[in-house]
Amino acid sequence: MTGTTSRAPEHARRLQNVDALRGFALLGILAVNVWAFADPYYASTETNPGFDSGLDHAVRFVVSLLFETKFYLLFSFLFGYSFTLQMAAAERAGRGFVPRMLRRQTGLLVIGLLHGAFLYYGEILSTYAVLGLVLLACRNISPSTALRLGAALIVGSSAVWMLLGLAQLAAGEITGSAAGDAAGKLAAFQGDAAATLGFHSGHLTDTLGALAVLQAPSAMAMFFFGFAAGRVRMFASPERYRSAADRVLRFGLPFGLIGAGAYALAAAYAPGGGLETVAFGFGQLTAPALTAAYVVAAILLFRTSFGGRVETALAPMGRMALTNYLLQSLTLGVLFTGYGFGLVDRLPPAAVIAVVPIVFAAQMIVSRLWLRAHPYGPAEWALRAATLAAVPPWRSPRTTPSPNDRR
Repeated sequence: MTGTTSRAPEHARRLQNVDALRGFALLGILAVNVWAFADPYYASTETNPGFDSGLDHAVRFVVSLLFETKFYLLFSFLFGYSFTLQMAAAERAGRGFVPRMLRRQTGLLVIGLLHGAFLYYGEILSTYAVLGLVLLACRNISPSTALRLGAALIVGSSAVWMLLGLAQLAAGEITGSAAGDAAGKLAAFQGDAAATLGFHSGHLTDTLGALAVLQAPSAMAMFFFGFAAGRVRMFASPERYRSAADRVLRFGLPFGLIGAGAYALAAAYAPGGGLETVAFGFGQLTAPALTAAYVVAAILLFRTSFGGRVETALAPMGRMALTNYLLQSLTLGVLFTGYGFGLVDRLPPAAVIAVVPIVFAAQMIVSRLWLRAHPYGPAEWALRAATLAAVPPWRSPRTTPSPNDRR
């Protein structure tokens, strides 16, 4: 090639490492959400009596240790970071940021509610849509203020959960007893599509309320942390923060694993009572440290030769994060519920977790192929249309090389 190619300004280029982190977050979310489809006892006060072997407990322990309450925090952090990118895009386009974001959050709310009513009653998109309005109202705060607000939310919500757990223990509620709605969920998911739809839509309101209590404070905290990171453009120049990254790995990783271990032990072996509530609160306190360690480890990996290939492979997943999140629910619904094969409660935990890399690998392939011809995933296209109040291009423009570029 004889011509020269100018690079776009740093602030105008899409950050591949951010997209790759989103792809990584989707892997962790899939590893957690698969249990809500495959195991009717998941998130209940009793472990599944049909799969009660040492291996079964070990698998559930590992999932609780490394994945639960970690990856929705990573997604929340990236939401806050991307919020600053949206701010920059609105400034470059000369469009009003507030109307743009109000339309975006409204579109996200609609998508989330439809997702919850039809595909997965435990969806979190609608929570993000509402919390995004809080971040919009706080858009002019400094990074240091955002960090303080996030820390206050983490410490405050963790303290409340631990105090609640201590109260349960004082009342003799060491572990839970009944399995709650496990039988109803099993019957619905083993039934036909109408039964599955009825379960999702019938439980959506209650689940949204539970998520507001269980996840909203920590998600909002991570919004603030991501906002602070975006304001200093941390992922645009990660080498500037190498010393801080080293400290996160040195201190945050063991601190996060201690809390994660306490929560995993309680969730696997003493679910539903005061022990799990105390451990959940402690885990909420330490989970952001473990999530930060995941982020740092991934960014450091991406800067190696092998990690660069991993980053390139994950980035298409992250560019289509919303579409892939919805597709995960659809795929799991077809596998485990009345929408398809109805495999709920039929696979042991080791087989359930084996589904995760298979589904994820298929999504990686589909994402890469789709983005060869389209600038956005289907859900991203719809959300962008709502954000801009305009119709964005559906297919990528075909580029014809100039004579000088042809060999």
